[in-house]
Amino acid sequence: MSSRVLKVGVLGAGAWARGAHIPGYKRDSRFDVVAICDPQINLAEETAKEFAIPFVTKDYMEALRRKDIDIIDVCTPSHTHFQLTMDALTAGKHVLCEKPVGYDFHDTLRAKDFAKSKGLKTKVGFTFRYSPAMRYMKELIRNGYVGTPYIYNGYEQNSQWINPQTPLRQVPDPYADQSKIQTSSLEGYGAPIIDLGHWFIESDLRRVVGTMRNFVPERVVRQTGKMMRINIDDGDIFMGEFANGALCSVQTSFVTVGNYPGLEARVYGSEGALICRLVEEFGICETLKGAKPDAVEFKDVEIPKRLYPPGGSSRESWRTLFYANLVSSFADEILGDKEPEGDFTDAAWVSEVINAVERSFWEKRWVDLPLS
Repeated sequence: MSSRVLKVGVLGAGAWARGAHIPGYKRDSRFDVVAICDPQINLAEETAKEFAIPFVTKDYMEALRRKDIDIIDVCTPSHTHFQLTMDALTAGKHVLCEKPVGYDFHDTLRAKDFAKSKGLKTKVGFTFRYSPAMRYMKELIRNGYVGTPYIYNGYEQNSQWINPQTPLRQVPDPYADQSKIQTSSLEGYGAPIIDLGHWFIESDLRRVVGTMRNFVPERVVRQTGKMMRINIDDGDIFMGEFANGALCSVQTSFVTVGNYPGLEARVYGSEGALICRLVEEFGICETLKGAKPDAVEFKDVEIPKRLYPPGGSSRESWRTLFYANLVSSFADEILGDKEPEGDFTDAAWVSEVINAVERSFWEKRWVDLPLS
């Protein structure tokens, strides 16, 4: 393992950068955050002061031109991800990008292929696969705890926007034609739980059928600060069939009562079942339970300490806990040549599933994968 320190430039100085990304880097001695960029320069300056980041700019190209930066972290609004990612790759930087890399899976494939052609590593903000509980669930499935997987159920939902007065940030375009529903929950909340299904079942989906619904038609929108008609899917459900014969159902929503991050993954198989909940409840941010055919009551499964970052526990914020594992994984991949996970290849697969569910909704039919 190399002892080299990876220099990081972070694009975006918002709440997620300050609450998860930068604390994750600060927790691992293999990283040094040397630059922060945001068009709102005051926000960038505040973040730099909070985390002792030496270089501040509102022009992201200034960060990309720095020869001492190894990694560009794209933590900006979703519609900017693809262009920033491609510019960072062009500049020869490894890239960690928040989801989605691109709304169209073809764009994510382009970014994946471009990174590979330049010998660069990529990582996507599939935060929840880095939960210690989820990582142990993966180990147990791979070691045969559930036997042959039969069914995957995934949920990511909470009540962040059940109140229409809470400013909504998950809007691709607040000025779009509101007679046509825009994808929001399926992309913002669907991507991580779809990724977990692919990771656990280790098979591609072969067809999907789904629906989307707008339950709260008028909301305050962060971009405008006004109450507006916003026709988004604040709730959606789809079913799918994996190539290996397993089935799945996935449900996401902005308007279902519950606490953050509101994620639950269940795998049922021939020899057992596992349920992992990533929900902050009563001071605990993650739980894992298992059952067997001869002991059908679900019992707590102890999560090994080795899966936690230094000083980590299930009683800290899920934001810092899970993201510390995510960036540590990226360092292992860059410095130790560890097999990549949660990269642009996985992101492209997830985006293709989302695009297929969108097509299923519009065309009111099962849609086969891969998409033509």
